[in-house]
Amino acid sequence: MNKLSITHNSGIATVTINNPPVNVLTIDLINELNAFVLSLKDDRDTKVVVFKSLHAEFFLAHLDLNVINGTQGGQAASIEFNHMIANIKTMKQVSVAVVDGVARGGGNEFVMACDLAYGTENSAFAQPEIHVNIPTGGQGAVQFARRLGKNKALQALLLGNDFTAQQAEALNIITQYVPKAEMNGFLSQTLGVIRQLEVRDIVMYKAIIEASIKDENAGAELELRYFLERAKEDKTQAIIGAFLKHGGQTEREAKDMQGIFMDTAAELSE
Repeated sequence: MNKLSITHNSGIATVTINNPPVNVLTIDLINELNAFVLSLKDDRDTKVVVFKSLHAEFFLAHLDLNVINGTQGGQAASIEFNHMIANIKTMKQVSVAVVDGVARGGGNEFVMACDLAYGTENSAFAQPEIHVNIPTGGQGAVQFARRLGKNKALQALLLGNDFTAQQAEALNIITQYVPKAEMNGFLSQTLGVIRQLEVRDIVMYKAIIEASIKDENAGAELELRYFLERAKEDKTQAIIGAFLKHGGQTEREAKDMQGIFMDTAAELSE
């Protein structure tokens, strides 16, 4: 890996992107991202993958404009970019984009491919492809349509203007705006909970949500199937027993639900 720096810590993989001068999505970077994402296919220890940028001003600028042409090589590179977006969306792990800079075009499509996305006051998000005579190529228009609705998506795609993190949160382009000064603490708390889960928990809820977006009835059927399967597990019965022992279904729940969960986890870990 020449463009990526990867560290692992207690179930969280942090991927720092560094492709000077401005973190353009070149074919080399796309290939490295694809290789890393695909390497996690059978990884049950990694629960969360955090994508960050080493660049002070750019998260990911956009797809390399040099590959947007009619040549066989250029077309192949554009298709590989599309594969990368699809691969990120199908990861078993929770993918997290932490954006402290510009994410336009393919960079914004990368952000929207991630399960969770957080932006600081320094971030900007846009799909400005129309100004170079092309449509979005990594599901940008598709995601804008699904997230913004017809009118706002059309305006955003035809204008190509930047959105701040606060605007992007309101439009559902990112999950949440988080001030840069608070980001590390926020991530520690949020991802600290997720990394305690099993990968199968993440896969389960991803599957239910995806099915529900496509078809409410299909989502309901899948949810019930998971529920009935999990209810039969010894693990479930042990957790419920300890939960009730420590005040579950009593008045303690009103003000100290997290305390009950903590006491439950402590007992089961003994």
